[in-house]
Amino acid sequence: MSDITGTAGWSGPPVNATGSRKVWLGCLIALAALLVLGNLLSDAARDAEYGWDVRVNCAAVDAHVDGRDPYFVKNLKGTKLSYPYLPVTLDAFRPLCAGGFLVGHFRGVFLVLAVLCGLLLPGLGRGRGGARDIALRLLWALGAFVGLEWVSASGNFTMMSGTLSAAGLALLLRFPAPDAHDDRGRGARIVGAVLLGLVASFKLVYSPVLAALYFLPLPRRQKISLIAAAAAGLALPCLLSVGLYPDLFSSWLLAIKGQIPDQHSIYVTDTSSSLLLLAQGALDHAGLGGSKPLVLAVYALAAIALVLAPLALTVRRMTHGQVRMGGAFLVRLDRWLIDHPCAALRITMLAMYGLYLCAPRLKEYAFFELALYGAILIVDLPAAALAAVLTIGIVVPNLASRLGMSIEGGSVQLAVALACFWIMLRARSVPSAQMVRAAGVEPAQRLRTEGF
Repeated sequence: MSDITGTAGWSGPPVNATGSRKVWLGCLIALAALLVLGNLLSDAARDAEYGWDVRVNCAAVDAHVDGRDPYFVKNLKGTKLSYPYLPVTLDAFRPLCAGGFLVGHFRGVFLVLAVLCGLLLPGLGRGRGGARDIALRLLWALGAFVGLEWVSASGNFTMMSGTLSAAGLALLLRFPAPDAHDDRGRGARIVGAVLLGLVASFKLVYSPVLAALYFLPLPRRQKISLIAAAAAGLALPCLLSVGLYPDLFSSWLLAIKGQIPDQHSIYVTDTSSSLLLLAQGALDHAGLGGSKPLVLAVYALAAIALVLAPLALTVRRMTHGQVRMGGAFLVRLDRWLIDHPCAALRITMLAMYGLYLCAPRLKEYAFFELALYGAILIVDLPAAALAAVLTIGIVVPNLASRLGMSIEGGSVQLAVALACFWIMLRARSVPSAQMVRAAGVEPAQRLRTEGF
């Protein structure tokens, strides 16, 4: 049984219905694009003082160059915020901050990088798809969850990690070749895994996303190698920071623990939202917020109920029947993933999206990186599901932003991202012509992807 099966004897929907569907879906896409463009132009025209994060980061780089400890806010000029990244990043960011160009022009630079992210993102197959698919990925990267707006307002270096993520995914999600000696593709996937590991080292709370690599349609030994490469990419900046910057690493530990007195802690959560903080808020309202074990238990239950259990049920539904056949469960699952590469790649991206959503700390700008995972998933959705995620993920939050409605705190973004996740889990994927050809089925046939 393959990923893609024909439906003989069915000629598809009437021509008029298909044409009408294309018209209203095209109008919805145009509306979403206009809202995104309008918000970007409106933000660019404002005189408000933006870029607090880029100023902090470059002030920390300057303090390091001058021999001052950048993890003490008193050593940073023009800010009361603290520097959150590992010591090794101080030298890595030095070229970016040189001459003050990035501080003065970060919104233009970040917009160019966001467009580059949309163009780099791969499709779930051998090719990138047509102009429609690329345009949808670009639109989603620029507008989903208004994540880019928050990145542009704050000047947060999530844009840098997002660019590395897009490049890593472009290398990692190469469609596995039937030839077992696909050395070039294997090397590209290793580089992609290392890039994702480096991205995770920026914000360690997102490192569980790397576990999703197990769902790739590859032999287990290759998947373990990729996870190991990603872990190496994650560990390398930490080891370099400990070995090359021992004093600064000690200061970094104090900063992330909030143990430097009289300064802002990077874990202040007054304007962020996550399942953990929703659990904390609910228990505070019930007068039980003082118990950390109870907060963690409720957070874990919420993550399981809202994200992990639906994802597991989707995987089980897709693999039902075949995975139950003889042999150990993981052996059967590995075989199913290899036999159904298109579905396996989709599961991988759904797992990355879901694990990112479960992170205990989600700031508003972090939804830009989440949007990059979603951008890969949306292009293969059928018309109704695509219309739903465009409406919920782009039109509603961008319209709210245009009308001046505040979504500060991220709870609206979290709810919108969860709703899109559930739709993508339930939706039946429509394979592109390139995916169809890769599976050896004529694209002229009416097709469906099994299990979605």
